[in-house]
Amino acid sequence: MKRLLAGAAALATAFVLAACSGGGTAPAANVGGGAVAAGTGGGTPTTSSTTPATTTTAAPTTASTPPSTTPKPTPTSTSAKPKPKPAPKPKPEPAPDPGVPCAAAAAAPGTAACVDLSAHKAWILQGGQVVYGPVPMLPGRKSNPTPTGTFHVYSKEKMHLSKEFDNAEMPNSVFFYPGDAFHQGSLSVYSHGCIHLSAGASLKFFNTLHIGDVVQVVP
Repeated sequence: MKRLLAGAAALATAFVLAACSGGGTAPAANVGGGAVAAGTGGGTPTTSSTTPATTTTAAPTTASTPPSTTPKPTPTSTSAKPKPKPAPKPKPEPAPDPGVPCAAAAAAPGTAACVDLSAHKAWILQGGQVVYGPVPMLPGRKSNPTPTGTFHVYSKEKMHLSKEFDNAEMPNSVFFYPGDAFHQGSLSVYSHGCIHLSAGASLKFFNTLHIGDVVQVVP
């Protein structure tokens, strides 16, 4: 009995020594995850290091604001518009020559001729103004009077031959009535209805008057 108690005591003592020296086959568990201190028996301590995970925080995304697309106002021009030039005033038409007794000839816009039978005078007018005359003339005799009224030049012949009077020559003829014309003729002998003019005057009438021009003959 004494030997059993002595053996039990020896085993208990050996167990305690083994647990303190660290030399047993089954090391003590590391409760709680902490480091184990090295004992006198010389075991290699185990260090457990825990590396914390690195958390990457994404930068907040800032939405870019597009530039304003509102069109810029068009600058207003402050320069004044040029004023239109005033239209030129129409020139007043010349008044008819008061010394001419032919109102219709004076009112004609172009060239015209006036004959005063009683005064034995003739004129050439342009736009109501006398451009030639008065010049002497001789009308038709009483048996063949020169017609009065307003007519128009309808024919011109440098040398007309009168078939009625044996092909009598009528230089510078300007016809304004059937059978009657201005032409070069005697200023002392009355005609058969034509207007006799001097050589120079008949040439001027021939060169100045045109087909369609007004010829007015007053008594």
